[in-house]
Amino acid sequence: MSKFDHIRPLYDSEVNEAICGALHHPMMKALMSFAFPDVEPEVWAEQLKKTHSKRDFQVNFIYSAVQKVLEKSSEGLTTSGFDKLDAHTPYLFISNHRDIILDTSLLNVSLFDHGQIMTASAIGDNLVQKPFLHTLSRLNRNFVVQRGLPPRELLQSSKLMSEYMCQLLLRENRSVWIAQREGRTKDGNDATHPGVLKMLAMGAEGESLMEYFKKVKIVPVSISYEYDPTDALKMPMLLAEANDEVYVKDKNEDFTTLLSGIIGQKKRIHLHIGDVLSDELDTITAEFDNQNKQIQALAQVIDDAILTNYKLWSTNYIAYDLLNDTDRFKDKYTEQEKMLFERRLEMRIDGGNEILREGFLAMYANPVVNKMKYQDVV
Repeated sequence: MSKFDHIRPLYDSEVNEAICGALHHPMMKALMSFAFPDVEPEVWAEQLKKTHSKRDFQVNFIYSAVQKVLEKSSEGLTTSGFDKLDAHTPYLFISNHRDIILDTSLLNVSLFDHGQIMTASAIGDNLVQKPFLHTLSRLNRNFVVQRGLPPRELLQSSKLMSEYMCQLLLRENRSVWIAQREGRTKDGNDATHPGVLKMLAMGAEGESLMEYFKKVKIVPVSISYEYDPTDALKMPMLLAEANDEVYVKDKNEDFTTLLSGIIGQKKRIHLHIGDVLSDELDTITAEFDNQNKQIQALAQVIDDAILTNYKLWSTNYIAYDLLNDTDRFKDKYTEQEKMLFERRLEMRIDGGNEILREGFLAMYANPVVNKMKYQDVV
């Protein structure tokens, strides 16, 4: 027994048994039928029975499923920055977080396309409550982040997580993906939560914090969707916040959001790989000797990288102009694009609620506001 057993992905020696156990599950059939619509079920079932590693499962099955998602619900994925990565070096990818499954899935598809090491990826335990989803996540090299724990247990869980990621990066030569914050960004403001960095810092174990972060090779990742497929689903939470109320999720809300993110229209998507943080860490060491201040400074450095490299779409500029009743960015979009976006707004904001309207527009406009802090976006 390993101390990581309740959070780790499957070992390759466990893969075939897990696949055979899930082979006849309705969700496995739905996934395979979606990924391979022209292939007889007996054919993909036979191929699954011959699968004995996580990599083969990802490359031969999940890769096709993600490509089908892109084909059916987007106008394509573009990437930049992958040429800076070394094919034999593991990295700690810290990414903004817009979609539950696709953020990390699109990164892995892109890493594979560029001949790079695919990641082990963090996933919240709230998303793997159903046994099949737990098995699927473990086949897809996810490790589980335990949420909603009492303070003492949370501290122990965080220590275990940091140890596990350290093992992956420094001993197993495996890249790791983790979101810059717990949960998806709801309002378009991508910000790194210091708590995530404090959890990672537990792996340093007495070593200089910035030297440890240098060793694990932090790479900020910016992902942007022209349309957020779950924009309407975020409205109740934003409304509750506006009314200073506590928002309580529906029982199946996470699963509904997960599915909506996969099948909902995204139009264009861009994924940018930033530079490995190095000189920035030296600067932080020189300027701060307090660990909390170092972590806050690192969070800002990651934010700077993610926001600077964030790809703005016509929807972002349209939302900014509508929210601020201006035509400042009218040269960034066409009348047709504006009309389509306004139609989407009308369909998603029932009854013309002004708070919801502003929340919806701000979700798309805030990336423009944030990028304006770094450069002229005109």
